[in-house]
Formats: sequence, C-alpha cells, structure tokens
Amino acid sequence: MSGTEQETAGGAGPETEWERVQSSPEFARLRRRLRVFVFPMTALFLAWYLLYVLLADYAHGFMSTKLFGNITVGLVLGLLQFVSTFLITGLYVRYANRKLDPVADELRAEIEGEPRR
Repeated sequence: MSGTEQETAGGAGPETEWERVQSSPEFARLRRRLRVFVFPMTALFLAWYLLYVLLADYAHGFMSTKLFGNITVGLVLGLLQFVSTFLITGLYVRYANRKLDPVADELRAEIEGEPRR
C-alpha cells in the first residue's frame, strides 16, 4: 500500500490522502468559512443585479431621469454594477487573506508533511 493510502475503519478499503483531508474537521471548517462569505455575497449581488434589470425593464421614467447633462439614473446604476463587482472582489481578497488562507496553509503543511509554525 502506498504512503498516501490507509485502511479505513472497519476494513472498508483504502482511503487516499485527499479523502482523509476532505473528511477532516479542518477541511470542514475551511469550507464553512468559505460558504459564510460566498453564499450571502452571491445572493446580495444577484438581488442587486435583478433590481437593476427590473428597473431597466419596468421603470423607464425613473431610469431615464437625468441627473446632470446626459447622465441618467440608469447609466449611474449600470456603472455601479461594475463598482460593486470590484468591491466584492476586494472584500473577498481581504476575507480570504484573514480567514481562509491560514486554515488552507495549515492543511497544505499537514498534507506535505511540513512542520507547523
């Protein structure tokens, strides 16, 4: 048997290193931390985008309201879609650096057999 396989409890067959890590509490904690950010942020962004699409389709008067010059509410909201995308990206990078990367580094060190710091 290779060094990356172990017998599972009850002799159910070999367990690969990946399966062992995937079933570990540390990996579950990493997945949970990822989901805590990704699911709410995805729902928020999709709701924001749906609002924009619905306003563009059903609120023509509101969306064509001129704010200054030829700049309309619809144009500003459309540009804010790009701004919100960059904002979410920045928030994710910050969150990943603080909450996800330390746990992922621990798992990687364990898998690669490096000593913990």
